[in-house]
Order: sequence, then structure tokens, then C-alpha cells
Amino acid sequence: MLIILTRLKRRLVKWRTGVPAVAVMVSVFLTSWPLMAWVEPAGSAIVEPQNYWWWFIVTGSTVGYGDFYPETAGGHIVGVYVIIGSITALTTLITQLVGVVEKAKGRRMQGALTVDRSDHVVVLGYVPGRTERILHGLPSEGGRRVVLCAWDEVDQHPLPDRDIEFVRGDLSDPDVLQRAGVQRAHSVLVDARDDNEALAMVVSVHHVNPRAHVVVTLRDISRANHFTYVSESIRCVQWHVPRMATEELQDPGITQVYAELMTYGGGNTYSMRLPETLDAVTYGACQAGLGQRYDVTVLAVRIDGQLLISPSWQTRLPSGAVVYYVGRARLSDDQVVAAVQARDGSRQLIQNAAE
Repeated sequence: MLIILTRLKRRLVKWRTGVPAVAVMVSVFLTSWPLMAWVEPAGSAIVEPQNYWWWFIVTGSTVGYGDFYPETAGGHIVGVYVIIGSITALTTLITQLVGVVEKAKGRRMQGALTVDRSDHVVVLGYVPGRTERILHGLPSEGGRRVVLCAWDEVDQHPLPDRDIEFVRGDLSDPDVLQRAGVQRAHSVLVDARDDNEALAMVVSVHHVNPRAHVVVTLRDISRANHFTYVSESIRCVQWHVPRMATEELQDPGITQVYAELMTYGGGNTYSMRLPETLDAVTYGACQAGLGQRYDVTVLAVRIDGQLLISPSWQTRLPSGAVVYYVGRARLSDDQVVAAVQARDGSRQLIQNAAE
């Protein structure tokens, strides 16, 4: 009987499913019940249908409450058979579970899994150190998960300790991109090994998901116009500024704002030193006064050598502070004084009227 059980276990362990443990347990139950009825005396409570299944479970789990038990030597032998059979089934189950966990872990580390996510960020390409800087902060922004994809030369998950899924393969292959869930992704960063490779990857990404927000890092930013042939919505950033790629992924269109600030996009950036007559005015007075009269946007100020980007409107600006602004033309000192004083005068009239 035990020899048959051992052979059954060996055969079932070869199966790659969760059936073996259940099959062993069912087999032991179906064979032990008639054996117990055969060796136990007539009228024994243990062989009653409502009792035997209970006794089988508590005995097989080695709990043994003792409310039912075999009375004969043959019944004791059947009990041993039930215990050994149950241990065999549990061993088979644990073996199966360990195998499944190890296989899943191995597939995760090797990037062989298919990602089942939506509205996530896909990063195509891995460069040690650089990619970590790009990924920094992405999972916490907007709650979107990140999927990292690398070429076959990266043989294992480079960031196993982070909650980032990993896919490996030819990053210009639509099948690999679909394994990364690009077809359901919110945004995709193409960080290729060269600009020609980047163009091939972008074509594949656009084919798989033409609605995704795609950001491309380029060594030669002058080639950005080539990517507009694929789609006007693709955003290109300088390869050597990884932080720019991260910002564009988080806030689509931000690189376009930066580009306009650095070029003559209908306006220009200027700096000026506040005249002596505007001592201790507020940042808000400058922002409102210059904005209302000259359509100027104040970006930052420098006070005693310290640069403040968009400070509080209550920040006091001493005379001599440097103000940086965007406008259509450079303003003269007289224009600045007139606009700021007019703003302060209007505010004072409103306060007096309220009092």
C-alpha cells in the first residue's frame, strides 16, 4: 500500500500544476474509507459518513482531537496510512508552491514576465546610474507605477529592491513593448543608446500606442524635427539632462515652456536692478504692477546674492535687488517705478476706503 502511494506521488510530482496534492489526498481518502470499514467492527462510529470525513481531516493534519479513533489493530494500520498519505500530499503541495514561487521570481529577475498594468510609465533603456536618476521620484508622482525595459545585454533586473517591474528584450520589437504594457501606458520615455536607435524605438512605440505621451532623450537635439514626422506630440529633451526627462514625464509640455523661455518665442528674459526709489516694495507689487501695465511675468529675484524662484508675494525687495522677468521688451527704470508705484497707490486707496 505504501509502495503504491510512493509511486503515485512520484508520478504526480512531475505534473506542473497544483493537482498532485489534491489527487494524493483524494486517493488516500477513497482507499482508506473502505479499508477502515472492513477492519473495524460492525457499528463502529468512525466509519459513519458524517464522522469519517471529520476524522480523516483531523488525523491527516496531525491535530487528532480523539473524539473518534479506530479500535482494532487493522484500524490503527489504516490510520498510519492516512497520516503518511496526508504528509505525502502536504510535501507535494509545498514542493509545488516553492517551485512556482522560484519560477516566478526567476522570470521577474530575467524580465520574462508580461506586465498587467494600465496608466503606468514605461522607461525604455537602462544605463547604470543615469536611469536611477531618471526614475527617482517617479513612483511617488501621481501614484503611477513604473515599468523598466532593457536590452538583452542587461541579463537581470538591475533594481530588484525597488517596486519596479522589469521587461527585457529588443526594445524596438512591438511584442516586447506589449509585454511592458506600452499599449495601456500613460507615458513612455525612450532613452536609447543613440539617436538612430531612438527613432526606431519611437516608431514602434507610436505603432503600439499612438495616444501615449512619448518623451525622447537625444544626443543631438537638432534632430528633434525628425521625430515630428512620427507625431507632433513627441517631446525631445537633451540626453545629458536626465532631470528634464523626468519633469516632462510628470508634467507633459514643461520642456516646451523651458524651450520658449530660452528662445525668442514672442518674448525674452531680462534682468533689472530695482531703483533706489523702490526700496522695500513687495514681490507681489512688482508682479502685479509690471504684469498689468506691460504684460510682464516676474520669474525670480536675487536678494543679497540669494536667488529666489517665485517667492511669496509678501517678500520685501530692497533697492538694488535683481528682478528677472519675461517680457516683449526691456523696461526702463522710469517704467518700472511708475508701474510699481501705481500698483502700491491703488492698493493704499483700497485699504483706506475699507477702513
